[in-house]
Amino acid sequence: MDPPAAESAEATTLIQVPEYFYAVDINYLTHMIADMLGRLITHNDLIPLTPSNLTRFHSRTPPNISLSDYLRRIVKYTSVEKSCLLILLIYIDRVCELHPHFTISSLTVHRFLITAVTVSSKALCDSYCTNSHYAKVGGISTQEINALELEFLSLIDWHLASTGPILQQYYANLVEQHPCYERIISEENSKAINKKRRRSSTETLENTSPILEPTTTVNNNSLDIDDLKLEEENTKEHFDTLLQDESIPYIA
Repeated sequence: MDPPAAESAEATTLIQVPEYFYAVDINYLTHMIADMLGRLITHNDLIPLTPSNLTRFHSRTPPNISLSDYLRRIVKYTSVEKSCLLILLIYIDRVCELHPHFTISSLTVHRFLITAVTVSSKALCDSYCTNSHYAKVGGISTQEINALELEFLSLIDWHLASTGPILQQYYANLVEQHPCYERIISEENSKAINKKRRRSSTETLENTSPILEPTTTVNNNSLDIDDLKLEEENTKEHFDTLLQDESIPYIA
């Protein structure tokens, strides 16, 4: 199902996606990323633009093509890997952490995306397109994509790689924050979490007085944290077993 189909179904159906990012349909991933960036842009467009905030990524006016259409165009004509698409979110966090005044807005998002895909493909993949091809897909000149690439590398301090578990964490958060998607948790992980939940609940009942209602609340919060930690542990173990699996383009 492509994004338009997903959009038409979202009002009535909750779309289930795989537990791990490398197995998700890239059209669903594109849809979720575009929606998240759209919400970010809506917020950041309210921030006043000053001369000190201008960068190479700024355009005079927002491009005529929408963010979602632009991202779908990149995915279609560059054959970008899912990991290269998902890591765009990590790149945004890294750049904004190093440069707090940099914002992803309707004036910067298009150039940022095509540049980030160019850089991530080179960093994570064995094969990738030429800069002239990325420039043509992005609607800019080869000279401009070359300049943007250098600017991007400087902004992010050449920190281009990530790990499978971190990419997975971003994927899980992305799905959780979208109202139209839910992640299918494997039976193995679900059993492990439920087993720990039952064990923790038993310990709580044995050690808690019936009148200590606040303590029960604290224990529930602690249980949620334990669930998250357990999922992180399971995720790390899962990706450790996939390091030699060549069928997955990039996992660590």
